[in-house]
Amino acid sequence: MKAVVLHQYGGPEVLKFEEFPDPVAGAGEVLVRVAATSVNPIDYKRRAGLTKDFYPIKFPGLMGVDIAGTVVKVGPGVEGFSAGDRVFAMAANTYAELCVVKANILTQIPEGLDLIQAAALPLVTTTGNQLMSATGIKAGQTVLVAGAAGNVGRSAVFTAKQRGATVIAGVLKKQMDEAKSIGADQVVATDDDNAIANLAPVDVVADTVGGKTAEKLLAKVKPGGVFASVLGAPQNAEKYASVKVMPVYATPDANILRFMAEAVRDGKLVIPISEKLPLRDAAEGQAAAEKGGIGKVLLVA
Repeated sequence: MKAVVLHQYGGPEVLKFEEFPDPVAGAGEVLVRVAATSVNPIDYKRRAGLTKDFYPIKFPGLMGVDIAGTVVKVGPGVEGFSAGDRVFAMAANTYAELCVVKANILTQIPEGLDLIQAAALPLVTTTGNQLMSATGIKAGQTVLVAGAAGNVGRSAVFTAKQRGATVIAGVLKKQMDEAKSIGADQVVATDDDNAIANLAPVDVVADTVGGKTAEKLLAKVKPGGVFASVLGAPQNAEKYASVKVMPVYATPDANILRFMAEAVRDGKLVIPISEKLPLRDAAEGQAAAEKGGIGKVLLVA
């Protein structure tokens, strides 16, 4: 098969589109022909070697987390899938024409959802859902979602509203107009110190931004409240002993993915797609995504 192969860490130019051995589905696994994958921040961080201490690449190796495609073959012991099924998952080694996925994290693409569009959803929607779920947010409580205009943030906003929470979308000043359409009850500019200072304390902050923004927002959590982040604890966490600070790391979950995908299909959640490129142009796709400020970049196999 053709795949995007890495032989070393580096810039986008180290992504080589070349022949790579076909994967084989073992027990409990499904071989999927990839229709599309997508670019996520974890992809270009891995490529650059920024995660090699805890998430290394064995060279020559593949990368990629999102997959949407069709079943080619099922391995021994797999039930519920058959050749031709449209499926998607949060998996591994997805920048390729073929990919093996564990059956227990794979799910059918909801009827009515485009096969290529589905590739934008697994990592970001699962992460946003699990970020919010980890906080234990309850109906009637107030949560501030930092980075709400991003794809994980949008998914967190949707999940919080599903749980009956009041949601404040924390975005940059330049995103204020865009953020009015993501379903939050209120929008606040996280790069406006006066706006943050005037914000009433909240029960929960769900953070997808990190850095100085996270440090500022930690101070807005009520005593006994929760600060959950996909980027680890803020550096000033020890100053807020009365707040429960939770790092959240997404794990594949077929049920969550299907639930979130149905919301996308039904128009209740929008994950913007800015670009669709051939898989061979993964380097171009990563370079564009790395600059930030755009929707999902899809790589079509």
